[in-house]
Amino acid sequence: MKKSIKIAIAIVILSTIGFLGYKITSKLNHKKEVAERTQSIPEFSFETLTGSIFTENNLTKAPAIFVYFNSDCDYCQAEATKIQKHLRDFKNTQIIFVSFENKDGIQKFAKDYKLDKEANITFLEDSKGEFSKIFDVNSIPYIVVYDNNKQLLKKFKGATKVSDILDVLK
Repeated sequence: MKKSIKIAIAIVILSTIGFLGYKITSKLNHKKEVAERTQSIPEFSFETLTGSIFTENNLTKAPAIFVYFNSDCDYCQAEATKIQKHLRDFKNTQIIFVSFENKDGIQKFAKDYKLDKEANITFLEDSKGEFSKIFDVNSIPYIVVYDNNKQLLKKFKGATKVSDILDVLK
């Protein structure tokens, strides 16, 4: 009886170790895949507020900043305020705001923070939640900065100082 209990415990322990090893390996492989996929701007397709499709081919030759946001997020609101106050510093940068919200919510956010009329700022609707899958987003705001050659410079999770973003672009 004691021997069978010891064997059962050993099997449970070995199974648990094997399962945890598998999960850790899977997570590491996923992170590696995302890192490789996002070294340069990956393929994407989202809808603009006017209903047209916006893809990576619509990006200009300027550096690009992707801001994944939600209009109810206090940190996202603060980020939009900071960007609006430093528009002059971003004049040679394309800024793409992406949200999973509906167009009305995104449009209201763009107007509230006076970003809707800026030529270098685009707002996109991610109705299928693809952005978070492509870039492995696990927090908002989530900011991804690419250089003018479409190569990744840096990812920022959560509230970010504008000066940190600008330093990366130098």
